[in-house]
Amino acid sequence: MIWTLSCSGWRFSGILLAVLVTGMHTTPVWAGFEEGLAAYERGDYPTTLQEWRPLAEQGDPTAQHHLGWLYILGHGAPQDYEEAVRWFRKAAEQGDRDAQTNLGSLYLLGDIVPQDYTEALKWLRAAADQGHPYAQMKLGIMYEDGRGVPQDYVQAHMWFSLAVAQGSELASAFRDELTQHMAPAEIAEAQRQAQEWNPKKE
Repeated sequence: MIWTLSCSGWRFSGILLAVLVTGMHTTPVWAGFEEGLAAYERGDYPTTLQEWRPLAEQGDPTAQHHLGWLYILGHGAPQDYEEAVRWFRKAAEQGDRDAQTNLGSLYLLGDIVPQDYTEALKWLRAAADQGHPYAQMKLGIMYEDGRGVPQDYVQAHMWFSLAVAQGSELASAFRDELTQHMAPAEIAEAQRQAQEWNPKKE
């Protein structure tokens, strides 16, 4: 899924072989999974599914997250958003921050699942608390726009700053724009909170 995020809302274009946020290549290496990844890279999607599904069914969150992507994209199996969300959720519930970010993003967009800001906040916050930069940026947008949370520029600035610290240029642009609407004391408070923030461990 590709979309552009603006301070006033969300716009997105159709499903492509890209990723919602973080996708197919943030991967550890182990038997079965690596074979599946190699098969994916050569376009052998049925073999990828065959390698990853047993790992996912055994409860491995990384395999579950990646299996969700196969169903999102329709690779190796018919495109099935419900099945994709099911696997994302299984991984997210085990603390996989990539799956949490993607699941929260789906609820934020509301194109594959019904838009639900409460669920979006739940999963994006879980990933942001673990230091996921994309989740931090999206959380910043929710606070800036007051979507699912009370509008809070200090919180928005803090989350943008945390994402910027990890190299997010888009978060930097959002923060710069937001700063123009904040008082110096608010900016100072946001900076203080960002400096004192520590990630949580699942």
